[in-house]
Amino acid sequence: MAEPIDDYFVAALRAHPGSAAGEPGLSVKEALAVFDAQIGSRHLDLAARALRARGRGYYTIGSAGHESNAVVAAALRADDPALLHYRSGGFFLARAAQRDSERDALRDVLLGMVAATDEPIAGGRHKVWGRHDLAVIPQTSTIASHLPRAFGMAFTLAAAQRSADCPWPADAVVACSFGDASANHSTAVGAINAARNAAFRGLPVPLLLVCEDNGIGISTRTPAGWIASSYANLPGLAYFEADGADVAGAAAAATAAADWVRGRRSPAFLHLRTVRLMGHAGSDVETGYRTTAEISADYPRDPVLATARWLIEHGGLAPEEVLGLYEDKREVVAALADEVCELPQLDSAEAVLTPLTTTAQRARDVSSATRSTGDSGLTLAQSINAALVDVLETHSGATLFGEDVARKGGVYGVTRGLQKRFGRSRVFDTILDEQTILGLALGAGLNGMLPIPEIQYLAYLHNAADQLRGEGATLDFFSNGQYRNPAVVRVAGYGYQKGFGGHFHNDNSVAALLDIPGLTVASPSHPDDAAAMLRACAAAAAAAGTLSVFLEPIALYHTRDLHTGGDGGWLSTGEAVDPTIGVGRTHGDGEDLTLISFANGVPMSLRIAARLAQRGVNARVLDLRWLAPLPVDDILREAEATGRVLIVDETRRSGGVGQSVLAALVENGFAGAISRVSSADSFIPLGDAALRVLLDEETVEQHALKLTSA
Repeated sequence: MAEPIDDYFVAALRAHPGSAAGEPGLSVKEALAVFDAQIGSRHLDLAARALRARGRGYYTIGSAGHESNAVVAAALRADDPALLHYRSGGFFLARAAQRDSERDALRDVLLGMVAATDEPIAGGRHKVWGRHDLAVIPQTSTIASHLPRAFGMAFTLAAAQRSADCPWPADAVVACSFGDASANHSTAVGAINAARNAAFRGLPVPLLLVCEDNGIGISTRTPAGWIASSYANLPGLAYFEADGADVAGAAAAATAAADWVRGRRSPAFLHLRTVRLMGHAGSDVETGYRTTAEISADYPRDPVLATARWLIEHGGLAPEEVLGLYEDKREVVAALADEVCELPQLDSAEAVLTPLTTTAQRARDVSSATRSTGDSGLTLAQSINAALVDVLETHSGATLFGEDVARKGGVYGVTRGLQKRFGRSRVFDTILDEQTILGLALGAGLNGMLPIPEIQYLAYLHNAADQLRGEGATLDFFSNGQYRNPAVVRVAGYGYQKGFGGHFHNDNSVAALLDIPGLTVASPSHPDDAAAMLRACAAAAAAAGTLSVFLEPIALYHTRDLHTGGDGGWLSTGEAVDPTIGVGRTHGDGEDLTLISFANGVPMSLRIAARLAQRGVNARVLDLRWLAPLPVDDILREAEATGRVLIVDETRRSGGVGQSVLAALVENGFAGAISRVSSADSFIPLGDAALRVLLDEETVEQHALKLTSA
């Protein structure tokens, strides 16, 4: 089926009278390079629709009307990292031409459309703009989710130069493109605010923000003038604008913006006015929300047509010559499309999961070889602090940041003294925005660093969870392991905190973390385990690119005793523990009952085991330690050892950790007795009311006695 914009372009060129004149600001060679990228992008969009109509393609969100972004690539260097909007096809092809790569960029894009395993970045897992040799970092389509990461790369670029692992030159510019609809998203607003805040403080942030403004988000209009009124006069952000239908003007504006950022190491906002042609995607019935007159009114502003006219009017080319270039590209793309749709796709779950399983195995191997002992006589908080010292000394690219972590040393003193010891460039405070904190980490990881961000409370993580779900955990998967986000995200959480309660300081909801593929979730309870596990997470991040969340039980930070006051039973012993990711730790060898728990539930279970022993019931306690990957082998072994299992779960009954443990037992054929206790499906209130919904020892003990008396 012919596309109206394609017919319009051909007819407009055939009707052009032709002329020849000179115009400064853009050479014919430069214009031809831009045009080649633009017509390549246009024919890829047409091919995507044709492939979909034949049932051979899977992706039809196109770049038609946005091809003026090719001039942005031309204004940058091929080694400037780029995080691209899904309509940045012109940029991608122009970048490929800059690199003069042996790979055919047109073919690569088509490979993504048909989900072929030969596709060079995602290997058939998704259609993304990305190629490692082009410094184009693949992004998923989550709205604006890549902006915090882009800010993080720009903000940490200078610090990353101290590490031999930084892949970018010292004067690199980080380019990030997005749409006008995305600019309204809180993620975009927060990232741009973070860039401005840093620039306002005089810190280097070489970030080029490119807003491709076509005036509509799927069917929702962006008010005319909104982007300019929102971003044209902001402190700490230089503003440049251009009309995509003016190729020479757009090239000049893009060059000025790129030069500003590179020279001043300060962020700039390039407002590139575009049009959206051919609808949002192939499945979009655009006439459902735009009249045919409105749609056709955009055709004269087609950037491909604008460049074609420039070549005729100022480059000395005849209309038939330009049209010949256009039609030749059509034939090339069509032939490539026929070729790639016959290529193999991922054909097994194992093949799909390869990036995740490869990284997980590497992380496990690396973690098992890390140091497993620490100092004795330390609380959990002190043990974590000592492990952080070890990590910062061992890894030159390690940096720790978050809210109040620097001079204050954290709300609970866990990071006390670290800034004084390692300096302001390696331990620093951030603005109070969790998306920015996680975006900093994701960007720093791409710069070759080992970021250790802190989220002050678990409840604060949820408003930024997509930085882990939609960005961090997907990068390894959608780049087939070519790009990774090494980071250890420390989070203070869980309940039972005394004197400083309420929902936002006592949160026991971890379900949002447990279904993210590839995310390691560590949950130590004992100081010995915390030190060993933190070093293991850091080592896995550095060597395997692992992204970990390290959940620290607030209520245990300063706990010293276990059974009675003054017994020192919850201080570190300095004994060796197994640091391997995904391996639990068993306390005791009782043969009557297995208590399976984690975090606050571990000392709780150990106290109950001691009381059960006085009744002649001998129990063992399995500390899961790792919530993802869950230590299934340890669960099954310790369950079979006694034939009776009580799952002690301080998280909520619905969506809590205990559900995963129960499923592991049942699915693996455990035939013994199983019971589960958990906290209520409730938010945690203030004061003693919290004790009415949190799991308590009396409840655990009653269920243990019932289970062992059966």
